[in-house]
Amino acid sequence: MIDVRPSQRMRDLGVVQHGAGILSEPARVFTLPAERDEAERIADELFAAMERIGQVHPFAKGMGIAAPQIGIGRAAAVVQPPGDAPAITLLNPKITDRSDEVDEQYEGCLSFFGVRGLVPRPLKITVETTNLTGETMTTVYDRGLARLIHHEIDHLDGLLYTARMRTGVDPIPVEEYRQTGRAWTYDSA
Repeated sequence: MIDVRPSQRMRDLGVVQHGAGILSEPARVFTLPAERDEAERIADELFAAMERIGQVHPFAKGMGIAAPQIGIGRAAAVVQPPGDAPAITLLNPKITDRSDEVDEQYEGCLSFFGVRGLVPRPLKITVETTNLTGETMTTVYDRGLARLIHHEIDHLDGLLYTARMRTGVDPIPVEEYRQTGRAWTYDSA
């Protein structure tokens, strides 16, 4: 059997890979409710991509995908939290507040799936989004869900997680990563 590299597997599933210009460009926000149909169509495409990817790779920590990762430069992303929690759709998301308390955990990215990187992120973020009717909503996320949401918002800002890693810390090959299939861990405090 041929060993298909993890990043090639994601490319085959329609995920734009590292080096593509769209991944380093800020995504264009929606004017809602005027662009409601467009926002719904893109969200549907994101959910379809997440479904395809989830059929070939389990995600114990949850997963997300942003519109630029499927070649669409618009400010939309979807996140599937771990477990049975409902998926989250993010339209025009902006982080409006973040905790000073930070932790470092390994993250992966569908756009360069062959490595994992140790990324510092705030333990709590406040996110403002727009719903399909044009109303602004504010939600607070913490711990693992804050990490997932922040990662996807970074994509919409044209950033990859490697931009958040500490100087001198490099991603490791997925073969050396030992936490696949396990949720992120946090102190119970």
